[in-house]
Amino acid sequence: MSASWGRVVVFGGSGFIGRHIVQRLARTGVEIVVPSRNPGQVASLRLAGEVGQIVPVAVDIGSDAAIAASLTGADAVINLIGILATSRGNGFDAVQHQAAARIARAAKAAGARTFVQMSAIGADPASDSAYAASKGAGEAAVRAAFPDAVILRPSIVFGPGDGFFQRFGRMAGLLPFLPLIGGGHTRFQPVYAGDVADAVMVALTDPACRRRTYELGGPRAYSFRELLEYICRQAGVPGRWLLPLPFPIATVQAAFMELLPGKPLTRDQVRLLKRDNVVSGTLPGLSDLGIVPTAVELVVPTYLRPSGG
Repeated sequence: MSASWGRVVVFGGSGFIGRHIVQRLARTGVEIVVPSRNPGQVASLRLAGEVGQIVPVAVDIGSDAAIAASLTGADAVINLIGILATSRGNGFDAVQHQAAARIARAAKAAGARTFVQMSAIGADPASDSAYAASKGAGEAAVRAAFPDAVILRPSIVFGPGDGFFQRFGRMAGLLPFLPLIGGGHTRFQPVYAGDVADAVMVALTDPACRRRTYELGGPRAYSFRELLEYICRQAGVPGRWLLPLPFPIATVQAAFMELLPGKPLTRDQVRLLKRDNVVSGTLPGLSDLGIVPTAVELVVPTYLRPSGG
């Protein structure tokens, strides 16, 4: 990164992908501001940089004034904020659309030179999934406020601490079967968190990326069934039963499961599973950013395999 860069603000920097990005930014020597509702949760990130280099700040993403204050002096802004399920006071539209719009407007007003928005494959304001619709609306709002923004749309992201492979790995170790929603035909193109972080770094520094949208997928697409079978093998339970669950039945079950702590499955997630989560081939991707995608098989066994396996 150019030495002329002084301050980069990373919304969502304490999250799964955010930590990879903050670590990379820290190696460049820039000052990194990480806004958060709970700055204490960001404290451990300070260890990734020099003393005083990584600065957690308190911010309410529903407040224009608070966001503007956190962006004072920002040269670049990265918005990684997203949720997979709603909670009280945190709806999809509020977090993934309205907050993205506020951050982009404030970044433009602060004079930031670069803005990177983390979206998702399938983002579409017209989607019947509230998650995908809010991601699509967030993209449009960012483009309107900050036309030069770079938008990144990853497929499901894997790496230590992920919410897919580790989640189903734990389920495989505890349950007599795993739900094969929709028969397991939905296709995914998992992308490594480190590759996504590398994509953000290129997007920050290469002017050719401005105003472009990138779809980020790994080197191979898998069906949902193939992924669950792979997870079971790596988790040491290769014979675990995969129970086909038609979408209508999955929707009914999700209506109850989304009431449980942690919301193991929601109706909106079932709607998302009705569509493949792979790159379209019509937009640039990792190769256009000079990144060779990392295979699932090179990383997932390092954190999913049982001890001694």
